[in-house]
Amino acid sequence: MARRLRPVGLDFVGDAPVRLVFTTTAAAPPEAVYRALAEEVEGWPEWFGAVTLARPTHGGAGREVRLAGGVRFAETIMAADPERRYAYRVDATNAPGVRALLEEWLLTPSGSGTQVRWTFAADGSAPFRLGLTAARPGLGHSFRRAVRALDSRLARAHGAS
Repeated sequence: MARRLRPVGLDFVGDAPVRLVFTTTAAAPPEAVYRALAEEVEGWPEWFGAVTLARPTHGGAGREVRLAGGVRFAETIMAADPERRYAYRVDATNAPGVRALLEEWLLTPSGSGTQVRWTFAADGSAPFRLGLTAARPGLGHSFRRAVRALDSRLARAHGAS
């Protein structure tokens, strides 16, 4: 059964006990990257390998996300600034040890593409924090692979239009 997490605000992205920050560049422009993140939520499993299901809830104010391995999240969208930022807070999860979790995607124009910065801000039990810190390389790899896959998907979609 899902556990309720501590509700946090956007300031948690800078204050969290564990902050994992990853940056890469996409060839796609910010508007295309933002659209894929925030408006085409159900498409996440097509480009983010760990995601098996993503769907908007509460009229777009929230999301339900499922990951490979059975982890589930009920989320609230905290920021949806077109072409700039997309952030969401996890309100409930079945993942053990986590107490608070907020993710933020910042998009910055970079030439004709987009610099994508993903911040994973979390709090939890000592074993959770230790495990999350140890998982940093894997999460970074997963993020970079996901952005490459998203870029390929956007290039194909653009080529087809």
